[in-house]
Amino acid sequence: MKKYHIATFGCQMNISDSDRIASVLESIGYNLASNINEANLVVVNMCSVRQSAVDRIFGLVENIKKLKRTPFTVLTGCILEKDKRKFSKEFNCVVDIKDIVKLPEILGQKEKIELINYFNITPKFSDFIAYIPIMTGCNNYCAYCVVPYVRGKEISRPIKEIIKEVKTAIKNGAKEIWLLGQNVNSFAADNKKSKKPGKHFADLLKEVNKIEGDFWIKFTSSHPKDFSEDIIKAIKTSKKVAKYLNLPIQAGDDAILKKMNRPYTIEQYKKIIRKVRKAMPDITLSTDIIVGFPGETKKHFKNSVNLFKEIKFDMAYLNKYSQRHGTAAAKMKDNVTKAEKDKREKELNEVLKETAFQNNKKHIGEKETVLVLEQKKDFYMGKTEGNKTIKIIGANCRIGDFVMVKITNALPWGLEGKLM
Repeated sequence: MKKYHIATFGCQMNISDSDRIASVLESIGYNLASNINEANLVVVNMCSVRQSAVDRIFGLVENIKKLKRTPFTVLTGCILEKDKRKFSKEFNCVVDIKDIVKLPEILGQKEKIELINYFNITPKFSDFIAYIPIMTGCNNYCAYCVVPYVRGKEISRPIKEIIKEVKTAIKNGAKEIWLLGQNVNSFAADNKKSKKPGKHFADLLKEVNKIEGDFWIKFTSSHPKDFSEDIIKAIKTSKKVAKYLNLPIQAGDDAILKKMNRPYTIEQYKKIIRKVRKAMPDITLSTDIIVGFPGETKKHFKNSVNLFKEIKFDMAYLNKYSQRHGTAAAKMKDNVTKAEKDKREKELNEVLKETAFQNNKKHIGEKETVLVLEQKKDFYMGKTEGNKTIKIIGANCRIGDFVMVKITNALPWGLEGKLM
């Protein structure tokens, strides 16, 4: 039996890529191994965004070497050229993610899959959450980010392709559709044949919203520079689009944003948030932020703290800056100590913990639709439309179902409730 194991690191885009990798492998007779020990093929889908993620690959390589049987190993994903040279000594094969259509040939199969690009691969959807890439690459060149170097320039997919993939996911049981792109707001599908104006992200949201079925639409990642009023209107008026928004700020100070090559100001960001909350007062807001970016002083960081106190985010992804070879920031002096980065992360986390707790307490007594995702010993875990984690007490649910839950308790990082 030919059995495969895929180890996935990184963001939702990497998870989406792994669905495509699995589809290619199963089309040539491979079956999913129950664990890595059973596999005679191991594919590692890596992320290069942070050095710590790259370091984890070296740790995994050592574990693979200790397996009873020696599998054929393939490395793919977001890989810098510098890392490709290093890892080529550790893996049997290193392949660009866009070239995974060549896996059958690499693995010695006579049959070839005739495909133009990897977007033509029908993913293996096996979960209630489906990640659908609407574009690939990035044109922004943020100073800390390697994505433009590993994914290339921004290319949007045709809307018809996206719709077809969403329909396939729903047919396979998906209840939550995530539309993915490094900057979904700059999505632009040309209508060259009809000579009509091209469609943009707001149009795509409305098109996906028309698809029949009981499901939520969520998306990531958004860039403030392209976040238009049309998108706000599309979120508000589209019934299936979840009232949840992740809008990365990355820094709470204009000087640091400029060093990061993020072309907006704090005031412009706050103006967007005011418009969003005016249109949808109950929307759940999250953000991404980096602490300890080169040159970030205590005064700069204090502005980030003040921003968090003012906006009162429900959630945030806090990251300590780590230098990545090949980025503009790698040429800057990393002059914030690790101890100081730890301290700043902790302080910002405490502010977030308080605002998230206050926001969650407002939901007590409300009835909310919840997607059941996991069964624990004597309870279930799920997600609300606003992407909040919820513990369902004393319930007898079925994984993958939407259920109505009454919120009975609030925690800083989630909710508790009872099945209605």
